[in-house]
Amino acid sequence: MRHNKKFNHLSRKKAHRDAMLSNMTTSLIMHKRIVTTLAKAKALRSYAEPLINRAKDDTTASRRVVFSYLQNKHAVKELFSTVAQKIGDRPGGYTRILKLGNRLGDNAKTCFIELVDFNESMLQAKDQEKSAKKTTRRSRRSSSKKAAAPAAEAAPAKAEEPAKAEE
Repeated sequence: MRHNKKFNHLSRKKAHRDAMLSNMTTSLIMHKRIVTTLAKAKALRSYAEPLINRAKDDTTASRRVVFSYLQNKHAVKELFSTVAQKIGDRPGGYTRILKLGNRLGDNAKTCFIELVDFNESMLQAKDQEKSAKKTTRRSRRSSSKKAAAPAAEAAPAKAEEPAKAEE
């Protein structure tokens, strides 16, 4: 029976699965976005987010724990310097999974997983939404009054012009 065994084994033995998730986490930290299958991305999220959370506290002990998982000093340096600065105030949810569709060869569900604070296009879109002026709904009555007002202003002007010509 498999009671209380919730994580996805990904059809791999433990050593292979740990090595794959470590390599994928290193790639995610270095490149900020990777394309993979949906099952691997979900497994990667549960593997990488505790490591990213540990990077908020920049101590020797934290660095050693993260290095024991990643085994890559360049990724550890990038995580504790660049990534930790951007995610310092975020309480969790450091990764985002966006689905892409199915792969042509084997019809596997593909997606890309990215670090949330490093997607510049989405950050710019959020800034534009905040700075954009809110539009209000307009009723027909108010638009007809505005259209009638310029016509009423133009009519007296035409009446004054012939009066000037007669003088």
